[in-house]
Amino acid sequence: MTENNLTTVTEFILMGFTDNHMLEIPLFLMFLIFYIITLLGNVGMIILIQVDIQLHTPMYFFLSHLSQLDICNSSVFTPRLLTSFLTVDQSISFMGCMVQMALMILHGTGECLLLAIMAYDRFVAICHPLLYHTIMSKRLCTQLAVGTYAVGVFISALQTGNVFLLPYCGPNIIDHFFCDIPPVIQLACSDTAAANVLLLFFSALVTVPTVSAILVSYAYILATICRMRSLEAQRKAFSTCASRLTALSLFYGSVFFVYVQPNPESASAYNKTLSVFYTIVIPMLNPLVYSLRNKDVKAAVHIRVLNLSRKGIC
Repeated sequence: MTENNLTTVTEFILMGFTDNHMLEIPLFLMFLIFYIITLLGNVGMIILIQVDIQLHTPMYFFLSHLSQLDICNSSVFTPRLLTSFLTVDQSISFMGCMVQMALMILHGTGECLLLAIMAYDRFVAICHPLLYHTIMSKRLCTQLAVGTYAVGVFISALQTGNVFLLPYCGPNIIDHFFCDIPPVIQLACSDTAAANVLLLFFSALVTVPTVSAILVSYAYILATICRMRSLEAQRKAFSTCASRLTALSLFYGSVFFVYVQPNPESASAYNKTLSVFYTIVIPMLNPLVYSLRNKDVKAAVHIRVLNLSRKGIC
């Protein structure tokens, strides 16, 4: 190693989810089931939204993009995690670590923005139903979707550059099951105070405005629900809001605790468990929370199942 070339690390070693060998097979089976459910649920939603013309609305347009992000996001982490339970080699190349982190930030940022857009969509639909199709026009929906991916790429480039422009000269052991930002920054061979400040700033820049938009939207939605005369309609609306807010709380709660804090390194012991929520569990739950409980989706599934049954009988 020379003084002019401190970045001598060519690969990192991921410690994995657990060092208890007795738990490896049960955890492998659990995460494999999670991954299969995630793929089936999200792919099924994308196909259903594409083939059923009744679902060609702004809400399902954004839901299809959310499903795409969830498939990609889960696929960045879960296959690697499953492999770690079965193999001894836990190494990942320097470039592979960089790509994994960039994709994680891209999908995470996109999901935050999409959740805020979807909350605004529901706010317009429930609080201003007569203006819904005027406000949520096809052009606006397309612009919002394109803007989501553009902002995701921009934030991903800034955050990944913030981490990997630091010098890494050893050690190279990451106490995590993927290349997350806080544990990688800890391995840098220079002062990381500025990098941690930038991590906090960019994380807050994405999460604080989006969670604020979600809370304001649902506050108006809940106020509108309370003015409904039908108790049955109120019950169904509250049930839907409660399930969505629970999923949002799990997602944003874990993200805030890992990234939006003055010293992310202080919570490293809990980051593995918290990361499971926004990388694996939430992508699995989203189809159920946002789609499969919806009467339009249930009707579409029922029609498709009946059609397939009739074709099979014929």
